[in-house]
Amino acid sequence: MRRVEPRWGIVAPALLSALVAVSTAAALTPEQAELREIYAELVAIDTTASAGSTTLAAEAMAKRLRAAGVPAEDVHVVGPSARKKNLVARVRGKGTRRPLLLLAHLDVVEARREDWSVEPFELLERDGYFYGRGSIDDKAMAAMFTLIAMRLQNARTQPDRDVILALTADEEGGPENGVEWLLENRRELVDAAVVINEGGGGRMRADRYLFNAVQASEKSYMTFSFEVRDRGGHSSLPRRENAIYRLARALGRLEANAFPIELNEVTRTFFARTARIESEATAAAMEKLLAEPPDPGAVDQLSEIPAYDALLRTTCVATRLEAGHADNALPQTARATVNCRLLPGHATDDLLRSLEAVVDDEQVEIRATEPDTSAPSSPLDAGI
Repeated sequence: MRRVEPRWGIVAPALLSALVAVSTAAALTPEQAELREIYAELVAIDTTASAGSTTLAAEAMAKRLRAAGVPAEDVHVVGPSARKKNLVARVRGKGTRRPLLLLAHLDVVEARREDWSVEPFELLERDGYFYGRGSIDDKAMAAMFTLIAMRLQNARTQPDRDVILALTADEEGGPENGVEWLLENRRELVDAAVVINEGGGGRMRADRYLFNAVQASEKSYMTFSFEVRDRGGHSSLPRRENAIYRLARALGRLEANAFPIELNEVTRTFFARTARIESEATAAAMEKLLAEPPDPGAVDQLSEIPAYDALLRTTCVATRLEAGHADNALPQTARATVNCRLLPGHATDDLLRSLEAVVDDEQVEIRATEPDTSAPSSPLDAGI
């Protein structure tokens, strides 16, 4: 998931445990049954960018919150266009501390019916799994957060701070990102000390929960275009120089490159604590990683595990290719899309210079294709 505002500080939810492991064959508690009803309602609403509406989902959740007693003046359905509105609701606390924001997105990636073996906009449970577009990303969390807000509204004790629920549009893509819009247009609705959002994840082993992770920082998402231009020609008279070959060599250098490792307060703490529950060999590698300087063998060992490699360094990978215009013509243009995830504290311009050094070919034009969203790491203890 791409975060637009990492400066708030983002943590993974430790509040969520109501429904996911419950079988339809088992008796549901009233709270679990209500959560499942909300969950099914959200999945059933098409919130794709092309044809769906986050507004319909926002209005459905707003109706539930008002019915639960949240005052109408504290429930807002707002946004830049008719189909791309966001829900922001506030459960009032004592106000002795700054608010907590529960953030989830309502939009989902596209769902072509022909690509699915089941109906994408219908919640289905089969063999212990839930199916449906957005059933994980992110309508499960949106349903849980909605129910949490409803329960807090009717709790016997008042929390020491306001709890804000924000369900937003266009997180998966699209021009009307809900978080961006709220920050630019209605920041007073969502201003908070800390945000609980998706992203932290968790771990299971042998059907036992090991932990819920806390994500205190976010790598920045950035896409680059690698492009080579050539005068072209006819395939019957090939030349040694070819736009596709030159681009391929550039991508080969990218493949062989590993950006240097960089540990910060967040990742050091993560590896130190994860070592307590990892296998003996992996735990030993994590401990050696934290030495000064880090043990090269430990770095190599952990780099073979994608989930850990991504925490150690900035990563870039080719994701799309485009070249040529005819089977019997030499290509005049060859282009690759390279998607990168930058460690906190590094700007796009810094990475652009690094990529140019890796490719080492002035005829390969490298450019960022979207605005810079880089941001610093969030502190582990911000006194919030």
